Amino acid sequence: MRLPVGRIGRRGFMGTAAAALAGLTMAGDAAAVPERAPGPLRHRRAENLAFRGMWLATVTNRDWPSRAGLTAEQQRAELIARLDTAAGRGLNAVVFQVRPSADAFWPSPYEPWSAYLTGTQGGDPGWDPLGTAVTEAHRRGLELHAWFNPYRVAVHTDPARLAANHPARRNPGWVLPYGGKLYYDPGLPEVRAFVQEAMLDAVRRYPVDAVHFDDYFYPYPVAGQVFGDDATFARYGAGFADKAAWRRENINLLVREMSERIPRTRSGVRFGISPFAVWRNAATDPLGSDTRAGVQTYDDLHADTRRWVREGWIDHVVPQVYWNIGFAAADYAKLLPWWNELVRGTGVELVIGEALYKAGDPAQPAAWQDPAELSRHLTLAGEYEQVRGHCFFSAKEVGTDRNGAMARVVADHYGQTGAGRRPAG
Repeated sequence: MRLPVGRIGRRGFMGTAAAALAGLTMAGDAAAVPERAPGPLRHRRAENLAFRGMWLATVTNRDWPSRAGLTAEQQRAELIARLDTAAGRGLNAVVFQVRPSADAFWPSPYEPWSAYLTGTQGGDPGWDPLGTAVTEAHRRGLELHAWFNPYRVAVHTDPARLAANHPARRNPGWVLPYGGKLYYDPGLPEVRAFVQEAMLDAVRRYPVDAVHFDDYFYPYPVAGQVFGDDATFARYGAGFADKAAWRRENINLLVREMSERIPRTRSGVRFGISPFAVWRNAATDPLGSDTRAGVQTYDDLHADTRRWVREGWIDHVVPQVYWNIGFAAADYAKLLPWWNELVRGTGVELVIGEALYKAGDPAQPAAWQDPAELSRHLTLAGEYEQVRGHCFFSAKEVGTDRNGAMARVVADHYGQTGAGRRPAG
């Protein structure tokens, strides 16, 4: 991986993770692991194929399973159908949400089974969704990226609704309510250590192609509410200019440490993050994008996404450029060149996150009613040499295709042999 001179690449960062994670075993990191990447990813990279992915969301049963409480056979059939749809659309990757709320879609020794499977957190579904997804995705030539949410504990604020053995109930001091949800406090070193162990368990067990984080780090701001980490800052924030700088370093540590631990756990597994697409507006910072977004990841989520790319801590970045071409506050056509220039020379692959869910939604601006809008995104992106593909949110819309936008993308960009190679698609 080619990295900026004088910066530490993700394969070269040593020491910090070990020191920060003292007290938790890392024996699993040294286990024997395959010496090559799983088949589909290895093939795509060897053939220089563009990334064609879809997110498969499980939180609140968005994409799968269709509802909690289905039988194991019904759940498996629905999952296979989602994978078949991806393959049928000419996609080559599925980003599968396997830890949406400090829970698990595999038999984890760290956290309970997800309530989105049986309706009861901790309820055994009687099968292994992640194990099945990896096997069946690879059988269809699809990469399987394991998607984790590091700090979200629940989409409610009642700890009593969590499974009795949930780590958040055993460690109530780890948890903060905010905006109608529960979160682990990212400023606690023991929390950062624990969530890494919980996520890496899946990497040890399964030949996933990549680890994936989305845009949730510190929570999105909620008007009139305060994320109550004053005590944590008082304990750990010495030496920082302010709480915002300390919070950013907490997230930087998570990313750096995961960057080092993933390849130690299983070689060939890549690390990708899908941030909200505005790092900072140019009016805030001259290094920022020509946007006027109300949220800036650096300032509001305390996620310095630009630094992660420039330091080479991640293998690929998938900014959620979820706006149409010409949208005044955050124009797709203005964000593309910003991200294109950011990744240049870093060795970090750029994949553009696409808002398929907006296509044909009558609540969205007029541009999204045009079935050709998304196809125009891919055409425009083909003019930027650093763009290596696209990922669509999300699986339900890949299947239902409300206004034919996905079919138009397939016909225009994925319909011919080799269309996935650069520069197309």
